[in-house]
Amino acid sequence: MGAEAAMTQDEHEPGAAGPGAGAGTRPEDDPGRGVLVAFGRQLKLLRVQAGLDRSEFGKRTGYAPQSVASFEQGRRIPPARFIDSADEALGAGGVLKALKDEVARAQYPAFFRDMARLEARAIGLSVYANHAVPGLLQTAEYAGAVFRIQRPLLEDEVIEQRLTARMTRQEIFTRRPAPLLSFVVEEVVLRKPIGGREVLRGQLERILLAGQNRNVEIQVMPTDREDHAALDGPFTVIETADGKRLAYTEVQEDSRMYSGHRKVHELESRYSILRSQALTPCESLAFVEDLLGVG
Repeated sequence: MGAEAAMTQDEHEPGAAGPGAGAGTRPEDDPGRGVLVAFGRQLKLLRVQAGLDRSEFGKRTGYAPQSVASFEQGRRIPPARFIDSADEALGAGGVLKALKDEVARAQYPAFFRDMARLEARAIGLSVYANHAVPGLLQTAEYAGAVFRIQRPLLEDEVIEQRLTARMTRQEIFTRRPAPLLSFVVEEVVLRKPIGGREVLRGQLERILLAGQNRNVEIQVMPTDREDHAALDGPFTVIETADGKRLAYTEVQEDSRMYSGHRKVHELESRYSILRSQALTPCESLAFVEDLLGVG
């Protein structure tokens, strides 16, 4: 899906994409691409007005001239630290910094941008995963393998951008006040050797470490359970600081953001039942230890 997540059910956000929006779109039609191009043009204009060539500007910001060129041409996503340094070096008075949030969102695939924005500010997340380890729990090695095996193949530059974005999302674990994070993960996900056995081992160790946090609960859904409340696929329930509850679903790069009470309540109830069917958090960490051979 080449547009931001569609807002569906009882409420439909004005201007949000509808179901199937973005089918057949080209990379240059991606709104995130437009943000990067606009930022790059503004950056170049300010640099030229300041009388700096790319080499001198690169020295002042700590980036190679080739990187500066990529930022100006909208081919690479500039990190937040570069934007801050560039704004100061060019005396932009906050013009570049004002675009920082929009530039940051551009590093995510279009269908995930609304979710990334909500996730970064959420006070509670309930995540059910049945295909791969949730992105918030992934190691860099596991995430890199997920991106590399994607079909059609992603360009190396896109993989690098998405990997950086995924690791940045994990800052949620150090946020204060700490959000409440709940994960229910299918047993088969923990046995799937994406990236190889060593990568999987590192991933399981990462899950154990994350599960030690007091605000994080990780539960395993055993494959041999006869009852299962979420056979329709993965989803996430989001609680925002202003008391709103939303739900997000995603399949084959087609995403939906639900805000209607009926649908959100349905998925919340489904998640509650799922948690009761899964192993408890303590049992789940012991299960992961057994998989690692340290139990």
